[in-house]
This record gives sequence, structure tokens and C-alpha cells, in this order.
Amino acid sequence: MNLWGEFTVANTEDPRLQELADLIDGKGHGRYGLHDVTQRQHALQAAWQAEREGCSSSLIAAALLHDIGHMVHDLGDNPAAHGVDDKHEELGQVWLQSWFGPEVTEPVRLHVAAKRYLCATEADYFAKLSPDSVLSLSLQGGPMSAEEVAAFRALPHAEDAVRLRRFDEGAKVAELTTPPVQHFLPHVAACLK
Repeated sequence: MNLWGEFTVANTEDPRLQELADLIDGKGHGRYGLHDVTQRQHALQAAWQAEREGCSSSLIAAALLHDIGHMVHDLGDNPAAHGVDDKHEELGQVWLQSWFGPEVTEPVRLHVAAKRYLCATEADYFAKLSPDSVLSLSLQGGPMSAEEVAAFRALPHAEDAVRLRRFDEGAKVAELTTPPVQHFLPHVAACLK
């Protein structure tokens, strides 16, 4: 047992859980954009927010895995600084879809679109974005048009993507203590195909 009172991933049988834990723990040490947190810390903070808000296991898993695309590409820690949209949301969705259904993969795929949506629909949202989120927003198409807003709202997982986006924005707190990856693996396990 760990300090959070759960059994560690070694007590689970599905090797995919260990692979995900190893990826987050092993490749998640790169800096998250311009923030003073790592990719791993960002993922754990997002998942912890979702868990504390009583979200479904699928949304907690999506929060933990939403930026997995950053960990499976070789474009460095901050490709946006070089004018590159790494399309991590699409890469992450593709990487995850063989293991998870749309209740996990669609919020992951749509969390960038959710940022564009929120910038178009909430007057103060843009002002809350960090400098690197503003930069990546410009590479991702900027705030949505009215037509894009309507199309986004009609998507089956749009609401979860918006919730995930809010967790994403709040998951940038330096030195915040969170549960380890293993704490969230029961939620991930519940969503595996």
C-alpha cells in the first residue's frame, strides 16, 4: 500500500495499466510548456481535480491522459514556441483509441477545441490563459466562429471536453502534492476495452 491508502499498480493484472503508468512516470518529466510543472505533475493535478469533483471514471481517466500526445511525440517540451502545433490532442486520441472507448478518447481529442470554444463563449476566459496557452491558441485556430461554436455544442462529448479543459487550465500549480499515478489507475482500469 502507498501513502494514499491504495494498492499500487503491481496489484493489477492488466499490463496496459503498467504501460500507461510507466509512460507518465518515465516520459512525463519534461516541462509543461512555460509552467513550473512537469507533464506528469500536470496530468496528476488534472486527474485529481476531476476526482475531487466527483467525476466519472471515464472523465478522471481522460483528465489523467489528456496530454498523452505530448509524451508520445518527439517534438520537444514546447513545440508551440517554435511555431509548431503538435496536434497532441489528435495524436493522443489515436494512441488511446485501441484501449478506450469514446467516453475517454473524445474529451482528449476535444480538449483543445474546448479552449477555442471557451474563448469564443466566455468573455473573461481568454484573459485567464497563460502566455503559452495564448500562443498555442493562435496555432490552433483562435477562438471559434459562431458556426464552429454551434457544431462543437452538438458533439456528444462536448460537455466533458469543456470540463476537462477547465481541469487542464487549473493543473499548473508548482509543487502541489497529488496522489501518484497508481492512485488513478482503478479509474483507468474501469474504462479499458
